[in-house]
Formats: sequence, C-alpha cells, structure tokens
Amino acid sequence: MSSVLSQLLHAKEPLFTIAINQLEQSIGRPSVDVRLIADISTNIRQKIRELGLDPNDTTDKELYHALQNMTALHDEYLAKAIGTDSKAQLVDQLKAIQHAVITMPVPRSCWVIKHSVAKKLLKMLPPKNVMKQLGYKSIDSMLKRQPIAEVFTAIRFMESSAWQTRLVKSYRKLTPSDFETRNVEVLVLDREHWGDAADTFIYKQRHNITHLKEFGVIMILPIPVRKLKGVIITVLPLALHYLNEIRSYSAFFKMQQVRSDFGDILVRTILDDPKSNATIAGQAVHWRIIQRHFGKTSGQVRPESFEPHVQIEDLFWQKAEEVLYQLEPALKFWEGMDYSASRKSNLAVPLGLMDNAVSYCNKLPFGSHSNGHFKESLWNEIYARYIGQEALENAVMEHLNDEVISPVIGGDI
Repeated sequence: MSSVLSQLLHAKEPLFTIAINQLEQSIGRPSVDVRLIADISTNIRQKIRELGLDPNDTTDKELYHALQNMTALHDEYLAKAIGTDSKAQLVDQLKAIQHAVITMPVPRSCWVIKHSVAKKLLKMLPPKNVMKQLGYKSIDSMLKRQPIAEVFTAIRFMESSAWQTRLVKSYRKLTPSDFETRNVEVLVLDREHWGDAADTFIYKQRHNITHLKEFGVIMILPIPVRKLKGVIITVLPLALHYLNEIRSYSAFFKMQQVRSDFGDILVRTILDDPKSNATIAGQAVHWRIIQRHFGKTSGQVRPESFEPHVQIEDLFWQKAEEVLYQLEPALKFWEGMDYSASRKSNLAVPLGLMDNAVSYCNKLPFGSHSNGHFKESLWNEIYARYIGQEALENAVMEHLNDEVISPVIGGDI
C-alpha cells in the first residue's frame, strides 16, 4: 500500500518504500500506511457524496470543478463571518483579514528577535533597495521614522537573495538575550508606499502573503487590483498557517538557547533547511512533526522533556481549517481533508482547503491546479501517525534532550 502514498507524493522509489518498511518494522508492523490509505479513500468518498456526486463515476476533473464551486461559496460565507464582503474592495478585505487574525482566540506569542536588535542589524547592513523605495538616504533617518517591523519584513521581497543571506549570516553573533517574547504581528502593506515592488514575489508565490519566522511578522502584500475574488478564503488560512509556522520555529529556537552554538543553529535553520540529525527507526524526524504531535496531545506530554525553556503552551498547534469553521460552521466541510487527494488519473486532486483556495483565487484550470499544501500535509500525516505509536514516541522523547532536531519538513509551500 506504500506504493499508493508514493504515487500521491511523487516520492522517489525504492527509497520511499524502504523508509515505510523501516518504520513498520520498528513498531511491529501495525500497517499504519494501510490504515492511512483507507482513511484517505473513506474521506474522499464521503466528500464526493457531500458535493452531491457519485463516488463511483465522478472523474477527477468533475471533482475539481465541484470543489472550486464549494470554495467560491465558502469564500462568501467566510467574508461575512469576518465583517466584510466577498465583492468588497480589496484593501478593505485585507484589513478585515488582519483584524480577524489578531482577534481570533488562538495563541500568538512567539520568541523572536527584539526590535532594538533588528535596528542594530540593519545599521550594520543598510537595506539600500528598501531605503530607495521609501525615499531615504540615511539608515538612521529611516529607522527613526518607519516602523521596524515593516522595514525588516520588506527585505523579504525588496532585497536580493545574496543580500538577505548576508543579513541572516549576521545572526551568528546573536545570543538568547537578543530575543524576546511578543505576539506575532500582522502587517498589511499599502500600495502607495510599496508600488509594484512586491508584484514579482506575488506572481511567483501565487499568493500575496509571507512571513519572517525569526522576527514574528506575517506580511500581507499589496496587489495592483481593486477587487480579487477568493482573497478571503486564500489569505486568511495562509495567515493562520504562517502563525503556526512562526510559533513552531519559536519553540525550536527556545529549545536551542542552552546551546553554545545557538547563533550557528539559528543561521543554519533559516538558510539551509538542514535535515535532522536525530533519527528514529532509521528515518529523520523533523521538529515540525514533533511539535505538531505534542501540540495536539499536550495533556499527555511529560513537561520535563521541554521545560524550563519551552512551555507546553508553546507547542500548541491547530490546523487553519479547525479555526475557520469556528468562525463559519460551513467550513467544517474541509476539516481533516488537508492530506487527502483523489488520483483516478495522473493528476492528484487535493480535497484540502488551502490548495483549492489558491487554485480558485488564481483561476487555475484543472491540470494546473495547486497541490503543494496537500503534499506537505500528507508527509506530515505519515510521520505523525508513526510518531503517535508508543515505541516511536518514547524514542522521540529520549532524543529531545540529546539531539538537535531540525524544524524543517520535506515539502515546501
């Protein structure tokens, strides 16, 4: 059955099957992969029925269009739930998204670089493109007048990759005292200041939202249109996803603060996406998987494995869909579907909200639709189910105090 997972993920063979076999052997062959495939199949058939279609003769193309229609309907519902309209001006929609994220009853605290430290870093390496865009010749003048969060995050799309690498490498000198706990910030950049500077980034990413994990900021970029269908149902779950992402890295960095090579770990994690050097049953175990597992089973976690630097609340993690259906009950349709996809042809059709939202907002036709979120979620689900087995969970707990575990996972968004 691992071949079905391999096909869905376009994973390399025979490496994928070997990895699954190693995990199965380590826990007495309970057929976790078989049960996962069965769950996916059951999920798909159930959702096809909910869409008013026949699971036995619905093609993937028909399923895709039905999901896109559902996405459009739920975009309208979600817009009303956060106090706006799916046909409202884009700027008003983005502000409504910003307000929704910062007022939702979800944890937003993170352990990130202090604002004062960020200013010092930029004084040593002035971001000239950002300064030019804002009309400043002096870095001191810009930092005095502009919000540091906006300046620091604008680097993400304004400065070259080489310049950004230089900045991150300067983190090597940082120590835990250069970090502080504060809430994740959500910024909506205006078109007047940033013009079309972000357009290339938006075109490449197919969405207008990004984040800085080490600085605790989610940034929503301006788009050169007055209206855009699907922006609510696309950007809001992505914002919640990045909120989880920032808090995940925050918890990881907090765990590393006792290390003498804290700065090196910080740089490697941000720049290189290093593979884990902790292995369970011969397989690398990534911090994000561990954090999500224990974040959903916090009542069963042994606090001594994380404390004193990481508290149980730091591990809290909740999927965007689980948060959104509390705002609008109709969105419960998408709950638990992030790792499910139909594959009756050569093209997998994701049933998760985020892929369908990205496809809807970008008017992507069948065959060119988004599936990156599905692949990442399925990788997560595979490892999470194995870690959930008692033998592997105990092994992970033992590693927490002995190894540096990478926060990086297989798939990119």
